[in-house]
Amino acid sequence: MTAAVSLIWLGLLPLLVQSLDFTYHNSSQLEAILKDFNSRYPAITYLYSIGKSVEGRDLWVFVVGKYPTKHTVGIPEFKYVANMHGNEAVGREILLHLIEYLLTNYQSNATVTQLVTNTRIHLLPSMNPDGFAASSPNDCDSVNGRFNKNGYDLNRNFPDAFEENKDPVQPETQAVMGWIKSETFVLSANFHGGAMVASYSYDNSYTVPPDNDVLMYLAQKYSENNLQMYSSNSCPGFSGFTNGITNGAVWYKVKGGMQDYNYIYNQCVEITLEVSCCKYPDPSTLQGFWNDNKVSVIEYIKQVHMGIKGQVLDMNGKPILNAIVDIQGRSRMCPYKTNKNGEYYFLLRPGTYTFKVTVSNKSMEKTLTIPQSSNLSAMTYNFQFTEQTTIPATTSGLCSQATQDSNRSSTLQVDLVMFFFNVLVLYNTL
Repeated sequence: MTAAVSLIWLGLLPLLVQSLDFTYHNSSQLEAILKDFNSRYPAITYLYSIGKSVEGRDLWVFVVGKYPTKHTVGIPEFKYVANMHGNEAVGREILLHLIEYLLTNYQSNATVTQLVTNTRIHLLPSMNPDGFAASSPNDCDSVNGRFNKNGYDLNRNFPDAFEENKDPVQPETQAVMGWIKSETFVLSANFHGGAMVASYSYDNSYTVPPDNDVLMYLAQKYSENNLQMYSSNSCPGFSGFTNGITNGAVWYKVKGGMQDYNYIYNQCVEITLEVSCCKYPDPSTLQGFWNDNKVSVIEYIKQVHMGIKGQVLDMNGKPILNAIVDIQGRSRMCPYKTNKNGEYYFLLRPGTYTFKVTVSNKSMEKTLTIPQSSNLSAMTYNFQFTEQTTIPATTSGLCSQATQDSNRSSTLQVDLVMFFFNVLVLYNTL
């Protein structure tokens, strides 16, 4: 038996393939890399396109997980999105190296093996491939390539709960919206460049979100594992980020952002990661950026297992779709609803919480204490009704118009208060 045949028989040949180089990869190269990884690791990977860009480039999503092709009850869905601003290119390469790291360490590294086994990880390296094609390295500050081919900023293109967004929905945005609706994503982050900070919701309101403690914790978890980000003074002109995190609106308000859209309308917590002072730095810096973010990207994925998960079941033990699960003191703008498997996932810090589960004509309350998560598995609790329940009707669209109008009104009041407060502070400093 030859050495090569022996290696194939042992399943070790993929480890001998040359490592991914630290350079920028165009769309054709990116596609080839993803297809190669998929062919070499078919048991734990899945590659699919969620749609096409204006110029017809595929928006490829690479999945890593023990059950990569479909959702499995009890296994949370996680996602990373990069390059939605085409000229912010570092995140695109970080995700490619993350894929390689997960695949080559599966079954040899205990943490990675457990993470891949217990999580379905979706990675979209480029949401704006047309913008990337129109941009170039060593461009730190311009907007060349930022927008999609139609000239729209994709991070201003999503439905907004706080004010009406009249911009036409772009193909890339539509593809991501459909993707989000097709999965039960629990946790997400999107990569940007031009600063070094982890930013959390809300992006378009000064009001405090119901999960503010969780959002701050998640941003802090990423930042504290990235020394450059945590130092808060890595970029010229940015010195106001304590411990490398910020609330989005406090930094600057964004209408139509993807972060708020995920959190408000889709039950998926998302933060924004600004990972490079220069938007499109020289390729010689890429290995340093990977080293800076390597621990953070893994630690952040782990957080999808914090809190509690489970199912809502009827008296016969069958899952209930569209059951509303509320937590006392954490009323969301859009009520949390179970998926077709009756599942719910809540990212929560350790503590005691009172849950209220409502199914059309019935409701129940239960107080539960959530411990510190361990072994990459959230606490599991199933809510089961003991009486006959009426299955809720399937709802369509986003939150009700009444909910949005009420929220815009309260947001306007808060924003006016903040405006006059800021004017007062400015006046006192002149």
